[in-house]
Amino acid sequence: MSRSVKKGPWVDPKLLKKISKLKVGDKTVVKTWSRDSMISPEMVGYTFGVHNGKIHIPVTIIEEMVGHKLGEFAFTRKFVRHGGKIQKELEIKAAEAEKAKVASPATK
Repeated sequence: MSRSVKKGPWVDPKLLKKISKLKVGDKTVVKTWSRDSMISPEMVGYTFGVHNGKIHIPVTIIEEMVGHKLGEFAFTRKFVRHGGKIQKELEIKAAEAEKAKVASPATK
């Protein structure tokens, strides 16, 4: 559920305090656990280490990210792949076909 327009966007006050101490273009990563903080225009150009539950993922803020939340750019789940044994066999066959295609010289 989104936040009420009447209330306005929420940004963690500690986060704003941290970036106010930094200079623009500073390469320091600001660590944060506040995934629900809205990205404001003051944050553009800084790099945040957004916690995903295990590690801090570095996220460099650009103008197109303003209005989104920090948590949207640090995924909490790792996608491995679909399928099991059959899918693995298909991938091996596809890789072998690709190698054979590259190894054989193209004739015109």
